[in-house]
Amino acid sequence: MREHFELRDGDAAGRIGELSVPRAGVTVETPALMPVINPNIRTIPPAELESEFGTEILITNAYIIHSDDGLRARALEKGLHELLGFDGAIVTDSGSFQLAEYGDVEVTTREILEFQHQIGSDVGTPVDIPTPPDVARERAESDLERTEAALSDAEAIDTGEMLVNAPVQGSTYPDLREAAARHADATDLDVFPVGAVVPLMNGYRYADMIDVVAAAKRGLGRDAPVHLFGAGHPMMFALAVAAGCDLFDSAAYAIYARDDRYLTVRGTEHLDDLEYLPCSCRVCTEHDPGGLRACDDGERERLLAAHNLHVSFSELRRIKQAIRSGNLLELVESRARGHPRVLDGYRALVGHADQLEREEPVSKGSFFSLSAESARRPEVLRHHDRLDRLDADGRVLLTEGGTPSGDDYDAVWRVVPPFGPFPRALSETYPLTATVPERPDAAAQRAAAEGVRRVAAANPGAELVLAHEGWADSALTHLPDGVAVESLSRRTDPGGDGQ
Repeated sequence: MREHFELRDGDAAGRIGELSVPRAGVTVETPALMPVINPNIRTIPPAELESEFGTEILITNAYIIHSDDGLRARALEKGLHELLGFDGAIVTDSGSFQLAEYGDVEVTTREILEFQHQIGSDVGTPVDIPTPPDVARERAESDLERTEAALSDAEAIDTGEMLVNAPVQGSTYPDLREAAARHADATDLDVFPVGAVVPLMNGYRYADMIDVVAAAKRGLGRDAPVHLFGAGHPMMFALAVAAGCDLFDSAAYAIYARDDRYLTVRGTEHLDDLEYLPCSCRVCTEHDPGGLRACDDGERERLLAAHNLHVSFSELRRIKQAIRSGNLLELVESRARGHPRVLDGYRALVGHADQLEREEPVSKGSFFSLSAESARRPEVLRHHDRLDRLDADGRVLLTEGGTPSGDDYDAVWRVVPPFGPFPRALSETYPLTATVPERPDAAAQRAAAEGVRRVAAANPGAELVLAHEGWADSALTHLPDGVAVESLSRRTDPGGDGQ
């Protein structure tokens, strides 16, 4: 059990937690964003990150400091916190990013971890091997062996109270990611970054990103804090949190600002294309697009970086409230409707509904059925599994609410797409209190039909009659043989498409 990470609340695989960072003497509430600080370029000073944005934790690059004689001397003399002017927790990277970019770094895991400890880092990182997506399996396996050797080296080093990252690699091979996560989880290391996903995010391959995270989560324990390395765009925070990520690091706020790019939860806008600023942060209430364009380059970059951070931190607060309220997947759904690739990611996420269901609270505040994806949510899967335990005896009417042609039944159950049938006595239990459309789509009807199949399989002696409101053919053909069907809306055409 990792005592430095405590879970407080959860929804889907998302969670609110507390990460204790003993060397810094702080406790960081997760999900948390770690702004990236380049020791040589400080678009927004770390002290301002703390005072204006409430930043509790940031990340910088120990390899850059180690490789610069002046920075190294100052860091060793003053310590990292004084060098950066930041009182919160500081995470340091090891040079793995430079290794991925340039193919080599002149430092070992022992050297860089000892250096990170010497300069006062609160969370250090070994030299892992970031394997890009889509490489040959042989390379992914070879790189993973080197990463696992680095983790073994890291375990052998006395780092005192400094927490140590255990990166999870494996390219886009789910089995390698899961095995790498199990290996990392078995170490005595502390935080678990899912690495080498930046190319996926840069290519808007959010579905592949979700599959990588899901594989890593299968190998990690619930007490493992998960860092999605290089994830910094607010449009995908809700999706990544729902998949189980706790920490994010962002250089995007500064890099995008340098190119006059303006972050939103729906994507990225170029300042030249904006006539209005769709945000209520301090920057956006005190300026209009023309005023920002009129600023000199340095001031405009600083202001855009500040906005980009405001929108990022605001989204994380929104996500935390969604977790508390039990409607995180509804928030993910709304974000998915803002960008097709985020929708791909959401579809990949509900494709792992069996995995999400193990983390999903048994009861919570609300369920809004909003799309075809809602029919694949873990709550629907859980209800179907529970149907196997319900007894149906004699002649049972399963109805969407209307009155069929006959009334000679031993029991009457409700049918609500996408959940399917259930006894009326369960109507006030979650998730059957869900708010669903009055005109369900075919996906919801098919999911309800799957529920009917489960009841029929569990009760082979029962005579089931389904009274439906014009279900689609694809739903009706999914019903098992032996279930009588009557359309409440078009009794002369019970096989209508319902669309």
